[in-house]
Amino acid sequence: MYKRFVVLIAIIGLVGFGALLLQSIAPNSKPNSRNDILPYGPPPTYPPLNDLAPEAVDMNSSKVFPSLTYGIHTFFWWHESYRQLGLDHINLMQFTHIRQVFAWSDVETEYRAVDDPERYHWAQADAMMQDIQSKGIQVVARISKPPQWALRPAVPYGEVPFDLERLTDYCGALASRYRGQIAAYQIWNEPNLTREWAYTVPSPEGYLKLLSNCSNAIRQADPDAIIITAGLSPTGNRDFSAMPDDEFLWKLYEAGLDEQYDILAAHTPGFRYPPEVDPNHPSPEGCLQWRCFRRIERLRAIMVAQGDAHKQMAITEVGYTTDRRPDSIYSWFGVSPETQGNYLAKAYQYAAKMYRPWVGLMVALYYPNVEWTPEDEEYWWAIGTVAPLPYGMDGRPAWPALVQMPKISTEPSYTHPARDEFLNPIE
Repeated sequence: MYKRFVVLIAIIGLVGFGALLLQSIAPNSKPNSRNDILPYGPPPTYPPLNDLAPEAVDMNSSKVFPSLTYGIHTFFWWHESYRQLGLDHINLMQFTHIRQVFAWSDVETEYRAVDDPERYHWAQADAMMQDIQSKGIQVVARISKPPQWALRPAVPYGEVPFDLERLTDYCGALASRYRGQIAAYQIWNEPNLTREWAYTVPSPEGYLKLLSNCSNAIRQADPDAIIITAGLSPTGNRDFSAMPDDEFLWKLYEAGLDEQYDILAAHTPGFRYPPEVDPNHPSPEGCLQWRCFRRIERLRAIMVAQGDAHKQMAITEVGYTTDRRPDSIYSWFGVSPETQGNYLAKAYQYAAKMYRPWVGLMVALYYPNVEWTPEDEEYWWAIGTVAPLPYGMDGRPAWPALVQMPKISTEPSYTHPARDEFLNPIE
């Protein structure tokens, strides 16, 4: 009887926690009224800000990207044949960079002694890097995904919920192995969400400890590499499942962020709204500040207020989902494939006109992963779907939109005029 009772309580807890996670993307989500029990306390009050200091970035610094630098998020760890085709497609797009996950869990798959020569498994990474370099494409490495053996779920709030010492070793080992071959390292992903923070409550102080340790290890191993912060997820929730991105950033600065990074990342999905929509003048349909592509302006203004106007930002995720299935929790902001392509191209054009030079790298979601099916959320954000070889990808309208749009940059070799509207090289 006791065992059944324990199992029942566990199931109830998981269901309740799952409901909290769903709130972070629900259309009418509201801040949690139980702020008294949140470990990070009641909502703080921050001043309104609007200074973006557009010309303050030192473009002669070695720690900036040309503005704009065109990138796309990829999943090229496996499937060599599809990887080769994907890299060719990216070259056809005239994009120069990819944001590629270097999952800690894929390299240090099991716990071994620190001096064990079999501690890290580099074979897949080595093969991938060789292919990428052969195509002349540059890499932004996203470090994330702890292995199961490294989780530490019972740590106090404000600590890192996995083995930080071992993660620091991994960051240093990665930078040592690929010194001079990786343009930038993005340290973690969306730590303001519980699901990205080992299913524990998001903690700016905890993330800052992670960032500080890993950035120091990378700088020692590869001094020329650029350190990019984790992109924060825009969300309307303030509860056990999420902390708003602007509050998280304020608290990072309060804890001492300024010396720990080179470029600040932002995630700017436009939800269902055109990229030019002003977040300070919400539409009747409900384009709240966090639901707009231009949400990045709020984060930039915080940087400026904190004395970091000279540093650049990177948009490491921009995209629109085409998931409009009636039973999908994402359907409220799903757009048509045609609208996806139109809005993506407009987002790049808006950034080229309004955000240079303080935005450098800008990364689209996603080049499709061979493993995805319609059951995966990412499937619906991608610019195409996987096709049998030798084609590799069936492009959604976003594909020709990105191929055809002009590329505008402070780097002449990244700059290209608009291309023929009928050009779709993989049709």
